[in-house]
Amino acid sequence: MDKTSQPLLSIIIPTLNEAATIESQLSSLLGLWVCGCEIVVVDGGSTDATPRLAAPYASQVIVSRPGRAVQMNAGARASRSERLLFLHADTRLPRRADKLVLAALVDGQRWGRFDMRLEGRSPWLPVVSRAMNLRSRLTGIATGDQALFMTRDAFETVGGFPEQPLMEDIELCRRLKRLSSPACLRERVRSSGRRWDTLGAWRTVLQMWRLRYRYWRGVDSRTLAEEYHDVR
Repeated sequence: MDKTSQPLLSIIIPTLNEAATIESQLSSLLGLWVCGCEIVVVDGGSTDATPRLAAPYASQVIVSRPGRAVQMNAGARASRSERLLFLHADTRLPRRADKLVLAALVDGQRWGRFDMRLEGRSPWLPVVSRAMNLRSRLTGIATGDQALFMTRDAFETVGGFPEQPLMEDIELCRRLKRLSSPACLRERVRSSGRRWDTLGAWRTVLQMWRLRYRYWRGVDSRTLAEEYHDVR
């Protein structure tokens, strides 16, 4: 992509110690890079080789304070497109995701997300995936695993991701819903089910619902983060 031209889409990827998989993830995005997308990797202080391994596959690799929300906000500030997509390091986009996003962000639609498919060992993951997609479609709330995308104007209007240690994606969606309903794309991203495989599918579902319920009741996200064990 010509570095002087504005990218069609900025894909922002927060990382922390992802050396084992980051090359595979970024190489899957090379087609989008060639087609005019910008790939921004934001590292939160990895102690492995993640930044070095990411550099050949990204438009830019920057370093920020750790914390997914902090990193994604830093990536948005460093990016150049008027359309932003936030992608977890263990989530893969569907084919020609750029065209899907560009087609979705028209006629006043300001943000959206993809359906998702969890991949892993547990036989319950297809059921969990369908339930998550249905819940998201009914509530208009999505998780970061669903590759949230939005216009830069919408992102800046709501103040970006709230820089809290947990539920930053839920809170962002709540704010974005005041601007427009989400574009709920049926094309699926593929996301790692390692959390469900490690902790057990239904135990993980119950944990997440309990955390979200308590967040809805007003419990501080920092308190909830102390109880949340991310397998990464």
